[in-house]
Amino acid sequence: MRTVWVLGDQLNRSIGALADADPDRDRVLLVESHAKLTSKRWHRQRAHLVLAAMRRFADELRSAGFDVDHRRAASLRAGFREHVDEYAPGTVVATEPASWSGRELLRDLDVGLVRSNQFLCHYDEFDAWAADRRTLKMEDFYRWQRRRLGYLMDGDEPIGGRWNFDDENREPPPGPDHPGWPDPPRSRLDDVDREVLADLPSECWGAEPDGTWATSRRAALARLRHFVDHVLPVFGPHEDAMTTRSWHLAHSVLSPYLNIGLLLPGEVCDAVQDAFDAGDVPIASAEGFIRQVIGWREYVWGVYWRWMPEYRSANELGADRSLPPLFTGADTAMRCVAHTLQGVRDRAYAHHIQRLMVLGNLALLSGTDPWEMTDWMWSSFVDGAEWVMLPNVIGMSLHADGGRMASKPYAAGGNYIDTMSDYCGDCRFDRRARTGDDACPFTTLYWDFLARHHDRFVENARVARQVRAAERLGDLDAVRERAAEVLDLLDRGEL
Repeated sequence: MRTVWVLGDQLNRSIGALADADPDRDRVLLVESHAKLTSKRWHRQRAHLVLAAMRRFADELRSAGFDVDHRRAASLRAGFREHVDEYAPGTVVATEPASWSGRELLRDLDVGLVRSNQFLCHYDEFDAWAADRRTLKMEDFYRWQRRRLGYLMDGDEPIGGRWNFDDENREPPPGPDHPGWPDPPRSRLDDVDREVLADLPSECWGAEPDGTWATSRRAALARLRHFVDHVLPVFGPHEDAMTTRSWHLAHSVLSPYLNIGLLLPGEVCDAVQDAFDAGDVPIASAEGFIRQVIGWREYVWGVYWRWMPEYRSANELGADRSLPPLFTGADTAMRCVAHTLQGVRDRAYAHHIQRLMVLGNLALLSGTDPWEMTDWMWSSFVDGAEWVMLPNVIGMSLHADGGRMASKPYAAGGNYIDTMSDYCGDCRFDRRARTGDDACPFTTLYWDFLARHHDRFVENARVARQVRAAERLGDLDAVRERAAEVLDLLDRGEL
C-alpha cells in the first residue's frame, strides 16, 4: 500500500499528492512534531490553528474512507521512521513542501515528491519568467499573471483600461461617523480545540483562541463567502489605513487558510471575479484584492525559492541590534506600536500596513537584526511561515537584501503614521518633533536612519531627496543625540 504524507500546511484533498489518492490504495500519514512545536515561542493561536486543522482534516479523511496514521512524534523524521517501521509501505509520496528545509528533509528521506499546486505560479514557472530580467518587479509579474490566468481581463487588456487602481485604495481612516466594517464570523470552540490547547507547550504565548480563526475547510469556506458578500465591496479605499476602531477594517483575513491549504488561491480569486462580473464589487476593490493574491503573495513565494537558502542570512545594512523587549511583552508609550502589538497578542494578527509601517518600520529604523525580526514575526502571526516572512521582512521591511526585492527602504517618520491612522492624536509623543523628550521616536529615528545610511541611499532616486534633506537639517547633531537616547530606551524596554 502507498503512503501519502500530508504536511501541516497542505490540508486539502485537492493539493498535490492527495488529489488522486484512493482509500483502496493509499494510507495517509500526518505527523505532529514535538521538535517543531517547541522550536519557537509560538503564539498560542498560531499553534492551535495548525494542530486543530490537522486533527480535523485527519477526521475528514477517515470519514472519506482513508486509513489515517495521525501520530505524534519527536520530529517529522522520527514520525516518518516510526510509520515505515509499523506499516512498511510500498512507497511514500508527498506534495512538495512550502519550505526549503522541508524539501531537503523529504529528499533526504527518499520520499517521492509530487508537484505542488498550492500556488497558481509554481516556483519553476517563476524562475522561467525571471530568467532574463535584470530586476524582478512585482508589478511586471502581476501583469504577467493577469494575462496568463485571465482575471479581470478583456482579451489581452485589463478590464477598465488600467492594470492597477492602487491610487484609489490609499485613503486614510474615515471619521467617527463611518459605519465600520462587518466583523468576521466566529466558530464555537469544541472538544478538539480544548484538546489541542491542553497539548500546547507552556512556552506558547498570547491570548487563547476565541473562534476568530477557522480550523476546518467548511468554516474557512464560510469565511470566504462572508468576505465576498459583505466586505469585498468596500475593500479598496481604506486598504492602507490603520485605526483603533477596527482590527480588521475591510481586510479579508483569509491568509491563514490560504497558507495551510484550507483555501486555495484559485477558488478565492474565482469568487472575487464572479462577484465583480455580477456587478457586486467595484473594479478598484476587485483589482486590489486579486493583486494581493496573484501578485504580491505569489511574487513573495517565487522570490523565496529563487533566492534561498542564502537569503536567510542577508543583512546588507549591517543591522545587529537585538529584538527590542517591547516585541516580547515590555510596555511602550508609542501608541501605534502599543495598539498593533496588543492586536498581535489578542489575535496573532496585524494587517499588512501595521506589519510594514509600524512594526517593520521600527525594526528598520532601529537597526534590529533581520533574522531576529523574521523569527519573531514567523512565530507570532497566525499566517506565519518561513516563505512568507523571509521576503516580507528581510526584503520589504528591513531592506536587508540591499534592494533586490524593494528598490527603496520603507522608512517613514511619524507624519506618515499620522496621515494613515488615528494613532497619533492621543499619543504622548509629538510626531512633528525630532528632538526633545516628547519627540516621536519614529520621527527621530527616521532622520537618524537617513543620516546613518547617507552614502548608500544618496544616489537612490526614490529616497535621494529625503537623504539630502537630512544633510541640511540644522539640528542634525541634536537629532543623532536624541536617536542614541531613543535606542537606549528601546533596548531597555522603557520607551
